[in-house]
Order: sequence, then structure tokens, then C-alpha cells
Amino acid sequence: MAWRCWQDIEDLGTAPTRSLSAEDARAMAGKLVKWYHAHKRDLPWRHQDRWPQAPYAVWVSEIMLQQTRVATVIDYFSRWMAKWPTVELLAAATEEEVNEMWSGLGYYRRARMLHKGAKTVVDTYKGQLPSTVEELKAIPGIGAYTAGAICSIAFGNREPLVDGNVVRVLSRLFALGDNPKAQIFTSTPYSDFMIYN
Repeated sequence: MAWRCWQDIEDLGTAPTRSLSAEDARAMAGKLVKWYHAHKRDLPWRHQDRWPQAPYAVWVSEIMLQQTRVATVIDYFSRWMAKWPTVELLAAATEEEVNEMWSGLGYYRRARMLHKGAKTVVDTYKGQLPSTVEELKAIPGIGAYTAGAICSIAFGNREPLVDGNVVRVLSRLFALGDNPKAQIFTSTPYSDFMIYN
């Protein structure tokens, strides 16, 4: 099968309307990675060498990015990490301090769960985020997607991540005209969609 180089991720709407072989999936993955490297934004949480605890920085960014635009999160993330660069410092903060720092991001439950999760990490894992999805999901406020993101981004583990953007790509790739929240995405294990090189 001949693949063309897409100029924009939105062009994936013209992708083949059939299931992919492992070879085709690897080719598609290569194209997506190439597109990402050509178009990725320079975001503070992507510079793991800046943070004393890179997995914690990834966790904070993933929680802040839920239901919030990237442009909004950049300033909040930078201020948050300046105040609490480690999970221990966040765990020691008061709920009032956490809510004050979060003010304007909305969905305050995210902040409360991040704070509660930090306390769990300090008490249960001696201040170090675990590197497996199952252990991460045991921390308050960390679900399957966030656990996979932390494992993949911070630890380099091969864990599938399926968020709204991935669902849109998969919907176009497999010509699924259904609602992106349809049962195929909510009941199918993420790993069924993933092919690793």
C-alpha cells in the first residue's frame, strides 16, 4: 500500500477505510511520529531535565491539561512547578494553598485529587511515583489514560494512550462514523489498537 506524507493531522480523514495489517500500522505510526516531530510545540513539561522529579512534572501537566487549553496551562504549570517542584512539597501544602494556586483553571476536584495523590505518593511510595500503570492507577486521581501517559512519557514504557485526539485519528483511520464515545472505544482494550515497532 502506498502512503503519502500528510501535511496536517486533519488530513488523516482521507486515510484508508479498512483494517490495517501490522506492517501498515507500523508505517502509519512512523508517519504520525514524523508529523509530531515536525509540528510539536515547545512546552515546559516536555523538558524533563528541568524538573527534579520528571514523573511528577508529567503528572501535574496531564492533570492540568484535562478539560483545559494548552495555552492556558503553560502559565499555571510554570507557577505550580516554581512553588512545588517536588511531590513532597505539594503533599506538605495546605488545601487552601493548592486551591489558590489552581484558581482560574476550574474543575477544582482535579487540584484536590492531585494534592491527595501527592500525599499517597509520599506515604506509600516514599515520594517516588511508581512506573507501572497498575500502581499508578492506585493513586487517587490517576486513571488509565494518566497512568499510561506517566509511564510512557516519564519512564519510556510502551503503554497505550487513548484520549480524544487519538479517538479522532482512529475514527478517521478506520472510517468509524459513530460517536467517538461509542462502545468500540469505551469497551475495547486500548492495547487492541496499538502496534509497537
